[in-house]
Amino acid sequence: YRIMEKREEFYVRYYCGHRGKYGHEFLEFEFRPDGRLRYANNSNYKSDTLIRKEVWVSDVMLEEVKRMVQESEIMKEDDKNWPIPDASGKQELEVVIGDEHISFVTSKFGSFLDVQNLSLIHISEPTRRYAISYAVFCLKKK
Repeated sequence: YRIMEKREEFYVRYYCGHRGKYGHEFLEFEFRPDGRLRYANNSNYKSDTLIRKEVWVSDVMLEEVKRMVQESEIMKEDDKNWPIPDASGKQELEVVIGDEHISFVTSKFGSFLDVQNLSLIHISEPTRRYAISYAVFCLKKK
């Protein structure tokens, strides 16, 4: 048998959704500390149905996601100046790395232009959110 070394706790959850003409539509994924990746996508557009997927990822994959989150410096952010959720929907990001825990909620961005046009906070924050939005966009496209 394999003896697992004690690893630093790591968890990431992202949600983006809204309630509208087609009901509650959303995309959500989470990386759990045990290596489970859970994904859900609900759209009632043209009679689409809820898609739920669950897979186990390797320790190498978890470490790579953790590295990307750490390099984004999102753990240093504060969402107090971010736009509050509105009728267009909301995004949620929750991250746990070791003893650090963040949980952000902001309005749903329709495009990268929305992120780039934010002028209410200094330039480093939209840049970091752009990187997170880009990573999520890439995951949506695959």
